[in-house]
Amino acid sequence: MLMVGLTGGIGAGKSAVATRLAQLGAVIIDADRLSREVVEPGTEGLAEIVAEFGTGMLTPAGELDRPALGARVFGDEAARRRLERIIHPRVRARTTEMVRAAPHDAIVVNDVPLLVETGLAPTYHLVIVVAADRAVRIGRLVRDRGMSEAEAAARISAQADDATRLAAADVVLPNEDDLAALHARVDELWRDRLVEFERNVRLLTAARKAPELCIAAPDPEWPAAADRLARRIRHHLGDTSGSTGVHHIGSTSVPGLPGKDIIDLMLSVRTLDEADALAPRLAAAGFPRRSGEWVDNARGLRGETWPKRVHGSADPGRPMILHVRVIGSPGWRFALLMRDHLRAVPAARDAYAAVKAELAPRFADRAGYAMAKEPWFDQEARAANEWALASGWLPPSS
Repeated sequence: MLMVGLTGGIGAGKSAVATRLAQLGAVIIDADRLSREVVEPGTEGLAEIVAEFGTGMLTPAGELDRPALGARVFGDEAARRRLERIIHPRVRARTTEMVRAAPHDAIVVNDVPLLVETGLAPTYHLVIVVAADRAVRIGRLVRDRGMSEAEAAARISAQADDATRLAAADVVLPNEDDLAALHARVDELWRDRLVEFERNVRLLTAARKAPELCIAAPDPEWPAAADRLARRIRHHLGDTSGSTGVHHIGSTSVPGLPGKDIIDLMLSVRTLDEADALAPRLAAAGFPRRSGEWVDNARGLRGETWPKRVHGSADPGRPMILHVRVIGSPGWRFALLMRDHLRAVPAARDAYAAVKAELAPRFADRAGYAMAKEPWFDQEARAANEWALASGWLPPSS
């Protein structure tokens, strides 16, 4: 089963995307609809709202007076949070029931307007954000919902800003064209990413990466993508504090350095037995373990190896490698040292970029290219250690 979070600012067209995904076969869980169901007449939710905010929140027919409640909490942060404490737990419980009732091979799309605001993004395998320009959204709200321009602008401003919402997005669906164009984008996403993603999660397999070598120009989106993946890993490992050691390493972690469009992360563990125990939770999060025995280059230490575990990504649209290494081990230290050395010393970064540029045309496959870079790493490791001693560099504690 694949769990997808769908969100977007008011007026962006999130409902149109949900409708199209349902037509393609997704199971849609509409948080707005559930939030209405849990406060229908006769429910404990409605009784608690009346107890908290008074009988003025009811219509003469005994139903929730939504405009009155909206006016009561809009602009009042404390009142809004009291309302959320009544509604959100009930919506979460109902969502859990619906997920359990879905087929085991379902693509479940949770349509949540305030997904970003409530910090839910890491709980999903993938987050889709529907986006449209503010002026377009205001025009839709005026045309379709009868709001004044001032009302529409106020509703938009009350939600997360566009930058915050987009930072949480694994997929951004622009929606400023006609409905046919939006449907075409949704269909492509379903066909080329979601279907395979679900299958890989269910079968505990990593998405296949093309064996061909392709070096990309530095992408400013790499750190944000790494951060989303790291947050997802921490959430599924039960870390609510953000203290679990998940580090962005490799070429994509060094600003200005070209590299393969593959995010490298490193998870710190105390022992490899701990790494093995965490493997099922990582697989459930969409990061299945890769089979085989994995070791790091010993950097000239004859007869020595640095064992580790390696996980991939079930997502065909976001290649990544998760290296699971023991805290304090040589491989763990080297990954962090080389990253920080290349970040701090532009000449070292540029030298590595030159090596990439020289070797890439000579190797058609990623494996051969990786092996060809090892002599440079052996040499640069000495320079990195000298830099560490001179600068007082210390690796993080986890």
